[in-house]
Amino acid sequence: AEPLELMDRYWQDSVGKPESGGILLGYRRGDHLHVTIASAPQKADRGWRYQFVRSARHHQEIALRHWYASDQKIDYLGEWHTHPECQPNPSATDLSEWRKICRQREARMVFVIMGWGGELWTGVSKGVIVERCTAISF
Repeated sequence: AEPLELMDRYWQDSVGKPESGGILLGYRRGDHLHVTIASAPQKADRGWRYQFVRSARHHQEIALRHWYASDQKIDYLGEWHTHPECQPNPSATDLSEWRKICRQREARMVFVIMGWGGELWTGVSKGVIVERCTAISF
């Protein structure tokens, strides 16, 4: 619930709000990904109405801090960001960036886009392909 509560603070509920995002951290249990932490947008991140650029350094510091504090059990699981649409769908840029991440990591990754009213698009990687999840439990 905590990652969703954090993401919910950033959904684009007005024209003036830029896209926001961060990383997803949690536990890997076989094929299961348990997201327990979402990082908030950082000062070095850049967001516009239809684009978000995450600053790798600050989010990596957050990930490493949690990794060490958890005795190397909390892992980087993926990314989240907002879209200015009710029913969000990944853009060509999203898919391209996600493929880059998946090429660098053999493990499954999860990607979340939050739309206007808290509507989520969630996908999980299989190799470099990201497929939409149809069932999510909270």
